[in-house]
Amino acid sequence: MPRPANPEVRSRLLSVGRDVVHDRGFNGCGVQDITAAAGVPKGSFYNYFDSKEAFAAEILEDYWQSIEDRHGPILYDARIKPLARIRKFFRALTDDHGRNDFALGCLIGNLSLELSNGSEEARAKLLALLARWQGAIAACLREAQERNELDRKENTQELAAIVIEAYEGAVMRGKIEQSGEAYERFEKVVLPRLIR
Repeated sequence: MPRPANPEVRSRLLSVGRDVVHDRGFNGCGVQDITAAAGVPKGSFYNYFDSKEAFAAEILEDYWQSIEDRHGPILYDARIKPLARIRKFFRALTDDHGRNDFALGCLIGNLSLELSNGSEEARAKLLALLARWQGAIAACLREAQERNELDRKENTQELAAIVIEAYEGAVMRGKIEQSGEAYERFEKVVLPRLIR
């Protein structure tokens, strides 16, 4: 009779494995690397995840949920004007990237490049996370329109998508350069032109 799954082991595989994948890339590490870092036998990985691709979908969810938990409240803080909230949110994300000297990039962007053509499960998760992110930004933009801070003619969903795409481009360049310069350009040049 198999032993029941241990939630603590699963949690450790997700948190430690997420770091391994974020550092080395999905294709740059194997299940053995993930389990070794988590201190669990390789065979136990499949007691918790059907495949490495299923694991990828779960670490993506875990990654985005951690961002929503830490920085999501910024986007809903009614004490701050909506456009200022968006700027503050992206500043918080940039601060996160800066703690790793801009070398890791965004796990969503990284795995989008690695997995979107190779794993339907990961691609579906990536689409869902981008939709959540876009929805949160669009909600701020709609509130900015209601407060006459943003032109009511703007399509808030489209504008939110463009803002995210611009930020992810800055993150990618920042990862290549291992520098915050692209992030600064996003915040000081791009974002003010998109949401004025």
